[in-house]
Amino acid sequence: MSAAEPPQGANYSPAGGGGQSVAAKPRAWGDVDHAALAPEYVRKIARYVPGKPVEELAREYDLDPAAIIKLASNENPRGPSPKALAAIATAAAELTRYPDGNAFALKAALAAKFAIPPETIVLGNGSNDVLELVTHAFLRPGDHAVYAQHAFAVYPLATQARGATGIEVPAKSFGHDLDAMLAAITPKTRVVFIANPNNPTGTWHRPDAIKAFIDTVPRDVLVVLDEAYNEYLAPSEEAQATEWIADYPHLIASRSFSKAYGLAALRVGYGVMNAAVADMLNRVRQPFNVNAFAQAAAVAALADVDYVTESRRLNREGIDQLDAGLRKLDVRALPTRGNFVLVNVGDGARVYEALLRQGVIVRPVGNYGLPQWLRVTVGLPAENERFLAALAVALSA
Repeated sequence: MSAAEPPQGANYSPAGGGGQSVAAKPRAWGDVDHAALAPEYVRKIARYVPGKPVEELAREYDLDPAAIIKLASNENPRGPSPKALAAIATAAAELTRYPDGNAFALKAALAAKFAIPPETIVLGNGSNDVLELVTHAFLRPGDHAVYAQHAFAVYPLATQARGATGIEVPAKSFGHDLDAMLAAITPKTRVVFIANPNNPTGTWHRPDAIKAFIDTVPRDVLVVLDEAYNEYLAPSEEAQATEWIADYPHLIASRSFSKAYGLAALRVGYGVMNAAVADMLNRVRQPFNVNAFAQAAAVAALADVDYVTESRRLNREGIDQLDAGLRKLDVRALPTRGNFVLVNVGDGARVYEALLRQGVIVRPVGNYGLPQWLRVTVGLPAENERFLAALAVALSA
C-alpha cells in the first residue's frame, strides 16, 4: 500500500476533512464538477478571443489559404527585421539551453536606449504578460481597478482573474475620459489602466494630458500606461514615459515588440517602473517567461531603427489609403494613432461574415460594446485595396 492510499476498510478522513469517511462514501471522477472547484470570479470570466487564424478560415469556408488576407490582429504586415531573423538563426545553436531568466542582454539594450537602470525593467511574454503581472502582484479580492469603456479587453479580464472589481468609466468621444477616471478612484482603487493609443478605437491623448493625470492620481494607486502602439506615433507625439518613472514611482509604462517591431509570434514585451515595483512583479513572474529566440530577436530589432521608421511611414500611408477609400464608400472611420482603423459598417456581425466569405479577416468588436464597428489592421497597399473592394461588396449585399 502506498503512503497516498487510505487504510483498507478504515473510516479514513483526510486531515481537516470534517469527519466525512472516504471509505464510507467514495467519489467517482464522474461525480465531481471540476469547473465548480474554481473560484466564482474565475468561472464568470469570458475568455479572450483572438483574431481568427488564416488556417481556420480556410477550413471553415474551403478557401485557399494563400488567397486569404488577415487584417485582424494589428500585426506588422512587413514581416520582421532581417536583423531579427539573423539573431534568431544564431540563437538556434543554443536550443538545448534554458534562456537567460534575467534577460541581461535585452535589459541592457533597453537600459541603454532609454538611459534607465536595468532594475527598473520587467520583461513579459508579450506586454499582456506585464499587465497580468501587475494585477497578480497588486490586486486582491475586494480591490478596485479603473479602466475606460472601449479599452483593451485584457484590463477587465486580468482584474477579474484576481477576484478584484473592475470599474469601467464611460468613454468620451470613444476615448478615455481622464477627468471621469480620476473621479472614479476610491480608497479601494489599486490600479488604473490607460491605453495610449487605445485599442480598438485608436484614440490618443497628448503627453501633457497624460502627465497631468498621473500627477493627480494618489501615490498609492498604480497607473499602468499601456503604450503597445507607441512606436507608430510621430516622435513629437510620443510621451517620454520612461523618463517620468523617476518622478512618479506609481507609474508603470508597458510596451511591446509585437507591433511596430514585427515580432508578434515571439511574444516579448516589457514594462518600465520604479525598482521596488519591478521587484514585486519579478517575484510573481514565471522564471523563463521570455524565450531565448524572443530575447535575441528583440535586441536586434531594438537596434534596427530604420526598420521601425519605415514601418511608421508605411503605416501612415496605409491609414491615408484606407481613409480615402472609406470616404468613397461613405463609411465613417475614427481618426487613429495606431496601426488599425475602427470602421462603422452598420451591422458589424453581418459585414464581418460577408468579408470572411471573401477571404478577408478583420476584427469584430461587439465585445467592446461596439457592435456596429469593425477594427481593420493597416495592411500592405494591395491588402488595403483588397479589403476596400471586399467591403464594397459586403455593404451592397
